Amino acid sequence: MARILVVSNRVAPLAEGQVATGGLAVGVLDALKEVGGIWMGWSGEIARESGTPRAEQGSGGLSLITWPLSQYDYDTFYRGFANSVLWPVFHFRTDLLHYRDEDYEGYKRVNRIFAEQLRRVAQPDDLIWVHDYHFLPLAQYCRELGMQQKFGLFLHIPFPSDQVFRTIPHHADLARAMAAFDLIGLQTNDDLLAMRDYYERHLGASTSHDTVVLNGKATRMGVYPIGVCPEDIQSLSREHRNSRELIKLKSGLQHRRLIISVDRLDYSKGLVERFRGFECLLDTRPKFRGHVSFVQIAPPSRADVHGYRNLRRTLEQTAGRINGRWTELSWTPIRYMNRSFDRPTLMSFFRASQVGLVTSLRDGMNLVAKEYVAAQPEDDPGVLVLSEFAGAAHELAEGALLINPYDTAGMARTLHTALDMESSERKHRHEIMMDVLRKNSLAAWRERFMDDLKGV
Repeated sequence: MARILVVSNRVAPLAEGQVATGGLAVGVLDALKEVGGIWMGWSGEIARESGTPRAEQGSGGLSLITWPLSQYDYDTFYRGFANSVLWPVFHFRTDLLHYRDEDYEGYKRVNRIFAEQLRRVAQPDDLIWVHDYHFLPLAQYCRELGMQQKFGLFLHIPFPSDQVFRTIPHHADLARAMAAFDLIGLQTNDDLLAMRDYYERHLGASTSHDTVVLNGKATRMGVYPIGVCPEDIQSLSREHRNSRELIKLKSGLQHRRLIISVDRLDYSKGLVERFRGFECLLDTRPKFRGHVSFVQIAPPSRADVHGYRNLRRTLEQTAGRINGRWTELSWTPIRYMNRSFDRPTLMSFFRASQVGLVTSLRDGMNLVAKEYVAAQPEDDPGVLVLSEFAGAAHELAEGALLINPYDTAGMARTLHTALDMESSERKHRHEIMMDVLRKNSLAAWRERFMDDLKGV
């Protein structure tokens, strides 16, 4: 049986007691535990030089191979081209694009390091499963080293329209390099159409619905919406419904209704717009003052990347202004926390809330939206208020209340609707969304992608 070799920027822990979180970590671990394989990536460490590998053996034929990056490679590859060029552009924030030639050279250099590490361990019938925007040219460099294995790329973030993609210096070189993959997986049909349009209009490729042929090489494309494990999340939320952290939260709420949001501190998540929408709710609907609390959990993300410190400062100022305006002796409207909670605790918070608020300005999927739905008690579920610009909106439109995060007054109206929704409608919407989560589960995502890669 063919092994799976997974490549991602970071890898999940194997140590006893450490829990993998997030769709990529959980899904990849499950895939490798079932069939055996190797997960390769950056160790998270900074060293004098890049690329000295360290192996760690797990159970069931699963092992990790990780290596450090030098400070220069980290600065140019990760902080530079990956997160100061690709991340903002793929999220339609060309105003935040910060390009330097040395960052692009560092991006290519680190991809070549990863290719060399892959070549050392890959066997002829291995399936190579590469994840995300950090490694767009990786397959091309592996081909240059003589590797003939099947290569699949899954892009966890959106793919932008061709006008936006072309703002990236060297966009054509990147796109040609991506065509070295045998299969490219995307989150939504919109992403697929945007990618196909670029190849056809700007590289002269011949295309069909799911295939791009460039210079005689065929690359298949497909839509594989990443999911969650709804049953596992339900169990977590039930088992921890009396956790110490949740008791503290409920004590502070004093039976008030709860709107909750959980995001990395990132400009793509629409955090400032979210705060303004909640402020508009309080401003225009006095009945909610003192009776609804908004909890925003936003762990720091890429704090050393250009632009993120300004975002944190803006959020703190906005939350402070809103709280200064509306706080009462026994009620603080917004609880804004720059800290992490473990996964079981977050699922219990979701279960205890009446509204889950997701306001992404652009998102590949947003698994928080799916986790919120799965964590709800079936007899008294909360309401998901979801940005139409999150990939999850393509699947959950019938059950969630969709919003345009740029429409502050519209967000306030929708929050009002969610908070006043009758139990029968909440249950009906929840059932619709749970059916989708079960159909497009994490296991289904993984199996569909790997089956298509095998069959390329």
